[in-house]
Amino acid sequence: MHPLLKIFFTGMLVSFLGSLPLGTLNIAAMQISVTEGITAAMLFSIGSLIVEIIYVRLSLVAMDWIRKQEKILKALEWITLVIVLALAASSFYSAMHPSVEKNIVLSSSLPKFFLGFVMSALNPVQIPFWFGWSTVLFTKKVLLPRSDHYNSYILGIGIGTFIGNCVFIFGGLLIAKKINNNQHILNWVIGGIFAITALIQLWRMLTKKDAIHKMEHPEKEKEIE
Repeated sequence: MHPLLKIFFTGMLVSFLGSLPLGTLNIAAMQISVTEGITAAMLFSIGSLIVEIIYVRLSLVAMDWIRKQEKILKALEWITLVIVLALAASSFYSAMHPSVEKNIVLSSSLPKFFLGFVMSALNPVQIPFWFGWSTVLFTKKVLLPRSDHYNSYILGIGIGTFIGNCVFIFGGLLIAKKINNNQHILNWVIGGIFAITALIQLWRMLTKKDAIHKMEHPEKEKEIE
């Protein structure tokens, strides 16, 4: 296989599999698809994956600088925790008040593309994830410090993330059709997922298994989380 194709498919596969575990952004995309439609969810996903691509590009050319930004990463982790708690509370509120079908946070007046961009930019989890994987690929000589390698890698990552998000977007619509008029059930489930995500995030921060720890130990990022 041509090296650039190998890099492309490697980036796409890692990104796709990394997008499948339940997380803030893919669950948010799923809820948006249910309440506001596929187009809105797609725009949200595109906004979020653009930030991911930017972070990957920065991690490839500025690894040493990124590793030193502990205070910024720590601040972003706390901001992310607050956002996830707000999403959980909003989902629970909608579940307890059937007349309120939409998540108050996700149905804000912000354009969905910009909302996805901002939420992704404030989510530091993807930084150590890609920092670790890029380190592994550099070590194995799969990825070389060349522009064509970087471009192929990033293109694969973008497509892989988008496909992964589509699983949640269309899966959410399928679930919504199955439960039909019981929208509050889905809101309870999504609220529970956001709440569990917040607890996991807090636990990682308190036990020092957060983004900063992973940046300092990139070799532990060989397995997809």
